[in-house]
Amino acid sequence: MNIKQFNDWLLRDDKQSLIMGILNVTPDSFSDGGQYLEKNTAIDHALEMVENGADIIDIGGESTRPFSNPVGLDEELSRVIPVIEGIRKKSDVCISIDTTKSIVASQALNVGASIINDVSAMEMDPLMADIAIRCDCPLIIMHMKGTPKNMQDNPKYKSLISDIKDYLLERIDFAVSKGINRKKIIIDPGIGFGKTVENNFEIINNLNHFVKLNYPVLLGASRKSFIGISLNLPENDRLEGSLAANIIGLQHGVKIFRVHDVAETHNALFIANKIFNSNHLIN
Repeated sequence: MNIKQFNDWLLRDDKQSLIMGILNVTPDSFSDGGQYLEKNTAIDHALEMVENGADIIDIGGESTRPFSNPVGLDEELSRVIPVIEGIRKKSDVCISIDTTKSIVASQALNVGASIINDVSAMEMDPLMADIAIRCDCPLIIMHMKGTPKNMQDNPKYKSLISDIKDYLLERIDFAVSKGINRKKIIIDPGIGFGKTVENNFEIINNLNHFVKLNYPVLLGASRKSFIGISLNLPENDRLEGSLAANIIGLQHGVKIFRVHDVAETHNALFIANKIFNSNHLIN
């Protein structure tokens, strides 16, 4: 899928589900840190994900795992810009830049990225809105309680689902007040970002409440710690749990699935869609 096709998709009422392949160009991301730090390895992995069914490649140069430290601007740029340039030379696939820095977003968009994925919902850098407006690009707004450094320090909510919905609506209002087109906004409840294990299960079980806000919902449950803690499994052995979360998300109306395991997710969602869309339902 290229950016024209994605923009057309945003305007459709009958949106098919999309897969966003994760490409962490970092040494310390929670699951694949260090695997794709080398430029050519990262580019090859991105192209492999496209071949396996990824509609979007999400590229990040700064880990946002719990308790991670921020990365300097120059370092983040040096990680992501050459990879975006390399992918763009070989594919027109839609690329999202996973960053909280407006300068990184701006330079990434200049060399071929098409979407901004800001886990801070523009709170860390309010100038992010200006970049989104200037480039007229889609924007992913995520809920995070605190920052990656402190978000898992005993997160608490008055009313989990309502609190997250209210936050997302407030950040949407901020974006629209700056001039961002509502039709370009995607929302993400932020699995694992300032949530307890049980919070994550509750969010997934109530994803329909976010879908009812009438923005495309992105689910990023892939290999997250709530799966690992529940099953007592390390990061790279959490495929089944990730697929289960995504199938439930699909059933609730999620439209974008941010995943590490693209081929497996593609096949699971394909079969789930065939089941959900079957006309042979007996009442």
